[in-house]
Amino acid sequence: MKELFEIGFVFRGFVLVNHIFKELPVQKESGVNKDLRGAFISAINTFADTAFNKSSLEYLESGNILFIFKLSEVQSEDNRDKEPIILYGLVDKSKKKSDKLVRKFFEKVDPVLQLFIQKYNGVDFTQLNQFEYFNETLLDFFIKKTQE
Repeated sequence: MKELFEIGFVFRGFVLVNHIFKELPVQKESGVNKDLRGAFISAINTFADTAFNKSSLEYLESGNILFIFKLSEVQSEDNRDKEPIILYGLVDKSKKKSDKLVRKFFEKVDPVLQLFIQKYNGVDFTQLNQFEYFNETLLDFFIKKTQE
């Protein structure tokens, strides 16, 4: 996806792993903290779930940037219940329609989301360094997919 600025996974308000393909124009001016981004993504999805009776938020628009969210569930070592895991993408929408970009994003990311869940289901999510290795998977997956 050539429109992709960044992709990552959020769990309990923390960005577990992310990959930046190209810098957002806004980031050049102000260093945006990835922890703030993770907290925002988690909070906005919790709000949508609570306020709209178990509905999930698919995307938000801000200028020419789409914040796209793909939700699933994962089991952590310290909880018997599955919890939300959010795969997010920041996408340049300046030349395309939002709905079309969201559909394209969902199609491309579903396999990588399932791979992440399969690989990390049941682990201790407080050990954040274990997710660094998945950054290479993100890079390989999206470089390979965009070259096809």
